[in-house]
Amino acid sequence: MTSARVRVGTVVTGAVLVLTGSCGFTAQTGQITTTSTGSVAIPVGPSVQSPVLLTSGPYLVTKVVDGDTVWVQRDGQQVKLRLIGIDTPETHDPRKPVQCFGEAAAAHAESMLAGRQVLLETDDSQGRLDKYGRELVYVWVDGQLFNLEMIKAGFAHEYTYDAPYRYQQQFKEAERAAADSGAGLWASNTCGGDTTRPASG
Repeated sequence: MTSARVRVGTVVTGAVLVLTGSCGFTAQTGQITTTSTGSVAIPVGPSVQSPVLLTSGPYLVTKVVDGDTVWVQRDGQQVKLRLIGIDTPETHDPRKPVQCFGEAAAAHAESMLAGRQVLLETDDSQGRLDKYGRELVYVWVDGQLFNLEMIKAGFAHEYTYDAPYRYQQQFKEAERAAADSGAGLWASNTCGGDTTRPASG
């Protein structure tokens, strides 16, 4: 399948934008929607801050490094991606031991993404690359915003690197809910929210 790109130039609060394309997304609910005619219905609500939204794909996930870093195949090349807005415990940093819940987060990402076709969404507020040369993206899989799902299930912390990002409010709310419910890394018998400590043996 050839890569498809969808661009929305202007966001109007409370409106519904319809355009031609192969995929769409709903920022507030984290769902991709496609109409039966092939047009994309994008509900726009007050939580959408950015005037420009961009998705491309689908692309094959060829490798999952950990919970917030993956590789995809795009146009015959391997591209390394860093997921915007989340941070998962370290598993491969040579300067640090494997952190609490790191292996669980990596395994969950592997089960959700490895060998799957995904859509990528960029965010102009974050730039294109991080300091390690990884492309900064949101990843959509099976109609869900994967970055957000990792936070909801307690596999990742919300992470703001520098500037606020498109889904920051939703991600922060999801983190509060996960912490309140003791999901994943927030549970008292896992990390209690503190993933900086080494994983137990």
